[in-house]
Amino acid sequence: MKQVLIETQYFTAEPLKLVEGTTPTGNPLVKGILATCEVKNGNGRYYSKELWEREIDKYMESVNANRALGELDHPDSSIINLKNVSHNIKKIFWEQDNVMGIIEILPTPSGNILSALFANKIPVGVSSRGMGSLKQMGELMEVQDDFELLCWDFVSTPSNPGSYMKEVGIMNESKTNQHNKYIKTNSIITEILCANGTCPIY
Repeated sequence: MKQVLIETQYFTAEPLKLVEGTTPTGNPLVKGILATCEVKNGNGRYYSKELWEREIDKYMESVNANRALGELDHPDSSIINLKNVSHNIKKIFWEQDNVMGIIEILPTPSGNILSALFANKIPVGVSSRGMGSLKQMGELMEVQDDFELLCWDFVSTPSNPGSYMKEVGIMNESKTNQHNKYIKTNSIITEILCANGTCPIY
């Protein structure tokens, strides 16, 4: 039976510089790994390269139509909630067994939060969201041929240990620094939500 499958991939965001660093509208772009195939992931699941190639080919229709949207924090749903959209994938390509992406951060409420996190070098994760069934194959749960890729979301708590999306140069953070960054994250989000004189979180 099909179920929602959420996988978090180790992702180092590489901010694009100079002319390549923004879209014509001035929105920021980041580049990094979206998925890796032919390996056992942190959820004990295995995706074949053939399966990912098929789904990427299908997903390119959304990319080419400028509607490869994703959310900030992933719901356990097959529906993309437009009220929570934070980004749009502009380009997908392969580097060996890695699915690479160039992602535009949108000026939506969720996108503004995401931009603030990046601007303050706060690590976030990235997760694929799809529908599919699993089959136990020894120590692996193999994702079956009925898998359908839905989108990629940015997340605060990845399913894999250490699976955080970070800017280049901040790969090795101490536990103390991580704690301070989480405190700073809460402050940034509160400032954005309460910027119009009303504060819905109090």
